[in-house]
Amino acid sequence: MDLMPILSTLRRHKTAAALIVLEIALSCAIVSNALHLISQRMDSLAQQSGLAESELLVLDVAGIARSEDPDAISVRDLQALRSLPGVRGATLVNQMPYGNNSSNSGVSTQPGEAVSKIGMSTYIVGETALDVMGLRLLEGRDFLPQEFQLQSKVENEPEILVPSVIINRAAAQQLFPGQAALGKLLYVFGDKPLTVVGVVERLQPPHPRAGSDLIEDASLLLPVRPNFANGSYLLRVDPARRAELLRQAVSALEKVDGRRIINRQQTLSEMRAEYFASDRAMVGLLAGVCLALLLVTAFGIVGLASFWVQQRSRMIGTRRALGATRGQILRYFQTENLLLSLLGIALGMLGAYGLSLLLMQSYEMPRLPWIYLPAAAILLIVLGQLAVLAPARRAAALPPVAALRM
Repeated sequence: MDLMPILSTLRRHKTAAALIVLEIALSCAIVSNALHLISQRMDSLAQQSGLAESELLVLDVAGIARSEDPDAISVRDLQALRSLPGVRGATLVNQMPYGNNSSNSGVSTQPGEAVSKIGMSTYIVGETALDVMGLRLLEGRDFLPQEFQLQSKVENEPEILVPSVIINRAAAQQLFPGQAALGKLLYVFGDKPLTVVGVVERLQPPHPRAGSDLIEDASLLLPVRPNFANGSYLLRVDPARRAELLRQAVSALEKVDGRRIINRQQTLSEMRAEYFASDRAMVGLLAGVCLALLLVTAFGIVGLASFWVQQRSRMIGTRRALGATRGQILRYFQTENLLLSLLGIALGMLGAYGLSLLLMQSYEMPRLPWIYLPAAAILLIVLGQLAVLAPARRAAALPPVAALRM
């Protein structure tokens, strides 16, 4: 198709054409970055903790008065919880994914204070923790009974002597790239080494987006048993009976020692939902912004195309009288829209890059990947062609005689 008549017509309608170009450019810039942000949030929502989330209950207990022996009370608590029908296991942990606590340790493969250390999320756990949490061992073994120590005693010792450690795969890859991690030594507490006895597939830190000093997804477990005063009870139960067993677990703890309050009684699935509530809200907000922008752009194209059809009725009639087919009239308006869309998209890509730089500087967002630019471009081109289709079909349907009488 000859583009000169289209360009000549657009030059006579500069203001209207410019408004559509700017509208498309604005949509391209915002939609490109919004799609990137939505993708990031969706990645967060889809990430897995490595735990059997649908089967886990979490209870945080606090004493009203100072307990004389929280370790002994914790033993009785665990006995009561494990005796409940439907409870597959119970243990104590110092922190949980999506929880309020965050414990991290500096880890290195060499002794000495001058050695560079890596910050890793640190789980201290009681017996049967791996089974209760649902962690899958890739290599090695679980902790042995004789390796467990009480946190209350370890904290008061001048030298912390923990013999073994279990790490997740992400930590193993970072600490020992290209090597087997089993049997390797780690230094967490001074110059006393810990032997890696197991590697689990995945164990997410409590706060997946918590700071750049943590290796992504890198965590370790230590056989240091907390008590109810500095840890949380974790129960693995029949998923179909979670609500019922949560009430029974609370009742069992109150029977052991009624001078305590339950600060948290939730399923891990509920904790996850609360943790990612802002991400879901952001996805909905950004999706709504994208939809609104696209609708405004589409209505703008429809309105402008309808106006131009009305203004060009005599031109359309003349072309029909000279032998132009309906298909040629239809392609005329579609080509005109395509030219405006391409110009708007070119400007919009520059705007998208500038907006990405602004987000990087102001909110420490990652750079916009290039793939989102053609994605937004294709979306806007398709949107433009669909939006102009109805007015273009009306123009193509005008009979030559009727058009010339207008």
